[in-house]
Amino acid sequence: MPVLASLLAAFIPMLIYLVLIWWMDKYDREPILFLFIHFLWGALGAVIIGISGSMILAAFTGLVGAESKSSSLIQTIFFAPFSEEIAKGLFLLYSINSKKFDNITDGIVYGAAIGLGFGMTENFIYFLTYGDSFSSWIQLVLIRSLFSAVMHCISTATFGAFLAIAKFSSPIGQSTLPFAGLMLAMLIHFLWNAAISFETTFFYGFIFMIFLALIFFFVFRLSIKNEKNIVEHELLEESNDGLIPEEHIRILSSHLRFRKGWIDERIRKLYTRYAIRLAFSKNQFRKVKDVSKNYYALEIEKNRQVVRSLLTTNTLQIK
Repeated sequence: MPVLASLLAAFIPMLIYLVLIWWMDKYDREPILFLFIHFLWGALGAVIIGISGSMILAAFTGLVGAESKSSSLIQTIFFAPFSEEIAKGLFLLYSINSKKFDNITDGIVYGAAIGLGFGMTENFIYFLTYGDSFSSWIQLVLIRSLFSAVMHCISTATFGAFLAIAKFSSPIGQSTLPFAGLMLAMLIHFLWNAAISFETTFFYGFIFMIFLALIFFFVFRLSIKNEKNIVEHELLEESNDGLIPEEHIRILSSHLRFRKGWIDERIRKLYTRYAIRLAFSKNQFRKVKDVSKNYYALEIEKNRQVVRSLLTTNTLQIK
């Protein structure tokens, strides 16, 4: 098939998935540029490191150049999950230090972006290499777009979620949760590769991925619901202190905040953004136990000042 057709078939589904996941993060959406950097890491850096890692493992075990079916299975089932999940997760170990990475939803979104980037490049390679007829190409596009790339998305999102939990955990959690998340990501990858490597288990691989996708969306929605609870709880304190009107809490913590008319339209978007940021910064302040506490204390005061100014003057201009 033409290169352009394969490129579009690899890119467009991953872009749709990425936009959908970003859109579902409805309380404090991640900066587009930072999200795209994660996607690029998956598409370029992780692919290079993942392939290199598999080659090193093959060389170390004497499988370089081996063309037997067993050696191919070993590399697909064992080496690929190990090297590729480490490669994808490396950038998360860097980005977790960003103040933008501050809850489970963020870990899921950034991990998913990396996985989708990796899936895009891998799909493109597969479409060019194995799509030797129109029918086989279509089959590859459907299977890899709906299952293989989704596996990469979910496995790395799983690692991201564990990193997010570890970030605000006890010292024991900080040392054990990242390892547990990485092992779970590798297990997901291993089970999928193992299932689709044999004709007798191919069908079970599809069932596994459908089940896994349902779990992924359930956990993602649960994380979003937890954010709703955080907004309600933290802003209730601000209401008791006279900053935010009590009737605004139900609106700010639901889809009603997108409607016009409940507050002056000139300040609605800014007020919503900074009120929610205030809630999240207060929640993070309660969790952290290191020098980051000073950062979140300053964020709380900054967001309070913005909210107060918006409610009293309705004229504050903020970039």
